[in-house]
Amino acid sequence: MRTFRIRSALSALAIIAAVTAIPSQAQPAQTVQAALSKEAGTLSDKFTGMARVMAGKYDWKPGQGVRSVGEVFNLIVMENGILAGTLTGATGGGRPVPNTDPEKLQEALKTSYGNLQQTIAGLSDADLKAPVKLFGRDMTKEGAIRYLFADQHEHLGQSIAYARSNGVVPPWSK
Repeated sequence: MRTFRIRSALSALAIIAAVTAIPSQAQPAQTVQAALSKEAGTLSDKFTGMARVMAGKYDWKPGQGVRSVGEVFNLIVMENGILAGTLTGATGGGRPVPNTDPEKLQEALKTSYGNLQQTIAGLSDADLKAPVKLFGRDMTKEGAIRYLFADQHEHLGQSIAYARSNGVVPPWSK
């Protein structure tokens, strides 16, 4: 019995040694553009989902002088347009008209993120390092993307708090 355990242990060790000795098939490193584009897709899914479950509550706000649910979603659409313009050098078409129709606002969120994903994916490594000005601040294009995505994550948290205050569970929390 003791010999069997020792052989089993030695066999297990041999298998582990063999597996760790085999060179792994390393996956190619993800590009910065691919990672940022993927993040835009994640934000799109979350904001579009929140806009869907908060339909009918777009006018709700926690207090005076604070953005409403719908104003937060419209802000995200506007920020995506500003960022896409900053990345491409296109001068704006002004502020989009605020949208209060749930289906149209969800579509506007999806479209704005889709445009942003396409813009980010089309940037070269050199483009990412190119200087731009965003909200009066000097930064690189990559810095501008990261800056606005950080801001949008804050707004996502705000939207989650708004949803929970209204007894609504974010769709990915179910």
